Amino acid sequence: MVALTDEEKAMRDGRDGDAVAAAMDLLIRYADALGAAHLCETRNVAGTNTQPSPAKTQLFEEGGWSKAFAVISLDCDDDIEVPRMKVPTCQLQHGFGDDALGIMPYSERNIELQADAESFYSSKGVNVLATCTPYQVGNLPTYGEHIAWMESSAVVYANSVLGARTNCEGGASTGSASITGRIPCWGNHLVENRYGTHLIESGLRMTGFQDWGMFGYFVGDAVQEARPVMVGDLGQPDLADLKHFGAAAASSGGVEMYHIPGRTPDAPTLEAAFGAAAPPEPLRYGEAERSAIYDSLNSIGNSEDVDFVLIGCPHASLEQIGRVARALEGRTLSAGTELWVMTPRALRAVSDRNGWTATIERAGGRVLTDSCPAMSRVAPTGTKVFATDSAKQAHYLPAILGIEAWFGTTEECVDAAVTGRWRGSLAPAAVVR
Repeated sequence: MVALTDEEKAMRDGRDGDAVAAAMDLLIRYADALGAAHLCETRNVAGTNTQPSPAKTQLFEEGGWSKAFAVISLDCDDDIEVPRMKVPTCQLQHGFGDDALGIMPYSERNIELQADAESFYSSKGVNVLATCTPYQVGNLPTYGEHIAWMESSAVVYANSVLGARTNCEGGASTGSASITGRIPCWGNHLVENRYGTHLIESGLRMTGFQDWGMFGYFVGDAVQEARPVMVGDLGQPDLADLKHFGAAAASSGGVEMYHIPGRTPDAPTLEAAFGAAAPPEPLRYGEAERSAIYDSLNSIGNSEDVDFVLIGCPHASLEQIGRVARALEGRTLSAGTELWVMTPRALRAVSDRNGWTATIERAGGRVLTDSCPAMSRVAPTGTKVFATDSAKQAHYLPAILGIEAWFGTTEECVDAAVTGRWRGSLAPAAVVR
């Protein structure tokens, strides 16, 4: 049974009200099921409360947002009032907002409900960042900090690139953590569970965003939920590269943490990445593996007529938005094709100031916020074939929406938006000699 401090016992026993007591009850049951010896203190929670799913909408209609929070986040059927968040808490991506009105077949009622939920949760202390990349817009945990985050791409980035500590949490555990400042201390919170398990040796140089996505997709499929350590002439990846790599590895597998010796903070050296264990025999990534991954990501594409181009999964960085704008300068989208660039609202504001949004919109594209087609389960009306530079969306969206997918570079995707045709192909690999 999980050991509790006096402070935690007091919260469990109702000192801070019924909601906190219910949250502690849930966290204790969760910890016991996981075999956690104790709870971690956390001051950083990233969850999702505001998107009006059918179940959440029904609960709201029965008893307001407090009822929805009690049932979904606390596993509690009692009528209780939601207190103010005890620790800094942010809302991750949710449904589309006002900027989607008239652009896509998304329920106006859902947009209204979500706006109401935003007002409610903001009054309780939730920062509505509305992005799957909170680390791009102000929520940047420190090295070694215990956090409680949902969203697979955010979790793998936090553990690997930032050196924070979190498991891939759910709505109930993050909801309970937000009003208690506690989360079960197990899995990635423990040092012994953060060392590498597999060695991946790349015989190819990573030459950009697409290569990092394909490499991540290979790694995730190879190790599933384990902790890979990558070596080779990998160069200096930027934020977008590592964001793309981790999202792909978490999609084809269930990777929550990886190491790149000399690049990620828990692995200054190869030896540090594996702790006391000797590095295992490497799995190798070469030209054949790269070609196979590319073919796999494009295996659901048949028709070369492209209806829809999606950029920004995970949500696009400023550099990615600028790259799309430069590729669209002086060009116009095909009459039968739509282009959506997904990004956080905070970065959309910078894009507006930089003139990038205007360039994209002049060409006929859109810079949208808060959500994505996979999260909101929506694409432009009549979409049959989409193109993307995201290995994650190429993996998920065909299954979610029943459409064909093409995967390629950002520039190939922009070309598809302008021509209405897919003309992508795999560039030769940069082989390390």
